[in-house]
Amino acid sequence: MRKTLLEYYRRMHGHYGPTHWWPGDTAFEIAIGAILTQNTAWTNVEKAIANLKREKLLSAKAILECAPDRLENALRPSGYFRVKAGRARSFCEHLMTHYGGRMGAMAKRPLEELRPELLAVHGIGHETADDILLYACEKPVFVVDAYTRRIFGRHGLVPGNIGYEALRHFFEKRLDADTHLFKEYHGLIVWTGKDFCRKHPKCAGCPLEGLLTKGQPVLG
Repeated sequence: MRKTLLEYYRRMHGHYGPTHWWPGDTAFEIAIGAILTQNTAWTNVEKAIANLKREKLLSAKAILECAPDRLENALRPSGYFRVKAGRARSFCEHLMTHYGGRMGAMAKRPLEELRPELLAVHGIGHETADDILLYACEKPVFVVDAYTRRIFGRHGLVPGNIGYEALRHFFEKRLDADTHLFKEYHGLIVWTGKDFCRKHPKCAGCPLEGLLTKGQPVLG
């Protein structure tokens, strides 16, 4: 199975090349982007991040000190902006309280301690926590999302209804704990999912065409 997963990676990488995913100039920007990307397209997150930069709000201290309506207005393009403003504040409060607002200090915490700590912060679920851990803190965690479940479920490698933790462990048990590999693999899955493995799949030209398990139906 390890060879199979690496073949999937090789095919996607051969099609797209390096993704350099996750986009962001700083670890804090990446963390906020992970919070904002919930239930929206990345293009909307980019608009919200641009607003935060223009308003000079890309720090935990600045977000906590600004007026609620100012933060909400900056985050409006990302959708559910009031909810996301609250989640961003919760993360910033945690970062300020425990790490003086410094992402580098937080990243020094061992993975086995930091992951449950992040999951305890209001509004941070498994995927968001793992985005922050992998991309902002350089921890070897395999991030999975709806595209991961869809692609590998359709290819018959995992059950279509597999849970988040089971799917994460599926990859982590079979691949080396390599942060660069995990980052690129996740980015490639996202790009392949958006371009080809949609709700109604576009299989022609997909880099994974031909790898479908024999006899396995393409599920909707």
